[in-house]
Amino acid sequence: MPNSVFRNIPSVNELLETPALKSVVDRVSHHVVVSEVRTFLDNLRQEIQVRAEEVQLPTRTELSERIAAWISSEQRGRLKPVINATGVLLHTGLGRAPMAQVAIEAMAAISSNYATLEIDAETGGRGQRVKAVEKLLCEHTGAEAGLVVNNNAGATLLTLAAIAGGKEVIVSRGELIEIGGSYRLPDVMSAGGTTLCEVGTTNKTRIGDYENAINEQTAAMMKVHTSNYRIVGFTEAPSLDEMVKLGRAQDCLVIDDIGSGALIDFAQFGLTDEPIAAESIKAGADLVLFSGDKLLGGPQCGIVVGKREAIAQLMAHPLMRALRVGKSTLAALEATLKLYRDPEQAKLQIPLLTLLSASPDNLRLRAERLAAQLLDCDRVAQTEVIESTAQLGGGTVPAQSIPTWCVAIEPHELSVDALATELRLGQPSVFGRIQSGRLLLDLRSVMAHQDVQILAALTNTADDLAE
Repeated sequence: MPNSVFRNIPSVNELLETPALKSVVDRVSHHVVVSEVRTFLDNLRQEIQVRAEEVQLPTRTELSERIAAWISSEQRGRLKPVINATGVLLHTGLGRAPMAQVAIEAMAAISSNYATLEIDAETGGRGQRVKAVEKLLCEHTGAEAGLVVNNNAGATLLTLAAIAGGKEVIVSRGELIEIGGSYRLPDVMSAGGTTLCEVGTTNKTRIGDYENAINEQTAAMMKVHTSNYRIVGFTEAPSLDEMVKLGRAQDCLVIDDIGSGALIDFAQFGLTDEPIAAESIKAGADLVLFSGDKLLGGPQCGIVVGKREAIAQLMAHPLMRALRVGKSTLAALEATLKLYRDPEQAKLQIPLLTLLSASPDNLRLRAERLAAQLLDCDRVAQTEVIESTAQLGGGTVPAQSIPTWCVAIEPHELSVDALATELRLGQPSVFGRIQSGRLLLDLRSVMAHQDVQILAALTNTADDLAE
């Protein structure tokens, strides 16, 4: 490759004098732009070096505009807010449950200041961070004590390590779950130093199977809610009450991992068979494990409630420090738990509950209004309001669907995949789902105030991508 090609590449200073990059400097900073221009030019030289054919360099103006667009894209960052129009309310890829405004405000207030995280304000002495939410957890579940860790997988690992390290835990074969991210319960048990004792069969496990497996090495029996699959047909499983009765007779702890973490009965939203933490405690489970960012609608965390002595064992284990949460998570969880003191206020302020509470008639009216407005957008050829079903998601109640209404869009002069991509990359970012050659915007997972933002996204997406 002739050296003249490299000599014709503009210098950093020359490029910084162009209008495109001057504009970026004003929005970002001189230091960042200089660093990014150097990186871009280094990549360009490497590309020229390996190419066999002659390279036609862009003009200085073209090159500066290309670099400016690249820097702007890089500065936007990978993590950004999204309007979820997929119809999956607890979408793992989109961050599961959005939090209530009061929880966000609590996080901001605590995060921007010092806080009484591990200080007792009355005595000035050392305190425990879990005390910030333990009373509320006990109030809502009826438990004697509780704690919070980074997520429910962490809660499971900590519980097994602290309660059953070096011993056996009995689990039904039908409950040896695997969830997203290759999380397998047998692997977690192994990591916690626990020996798995499988009982029963995939579809049938009886209380006698547990009783026959208990021996001097048994530390606990564990019941696991199979939230992301269902075994139907010729099935049988003992109730939690039966397991607790056996555990008391055999001096064996009972751990109930209910997964998604409902504090209220979701049957009111048409979703059945989702265990409630308070009912597990009432049945006598020694420890109950669940998530904070799914059905509870709070921040990502794992919650363990139960008997005071068992919780104390978890608190004393070295993994507790490794898995503990920070002040912002505790602040958000505390604010969310306070909302549950008034269930009607919880439905109004916790986004997941608000979305589930919306009536199909309300969704239909919103869809009709939005469909009519979208016809004025250049990128929309045709719209149709259709009845459909949404999913709770997040590995929760997979066999159950939620009635919903969608706006189906046929694009104008571009493919449905191209339109979906433009919306994902736009400002605001909108995620829908493609079905039967059309882009569906499912309003079951869209907050009412976001309808106008969807309209703006379809109006502005071409301009945003061109910037």
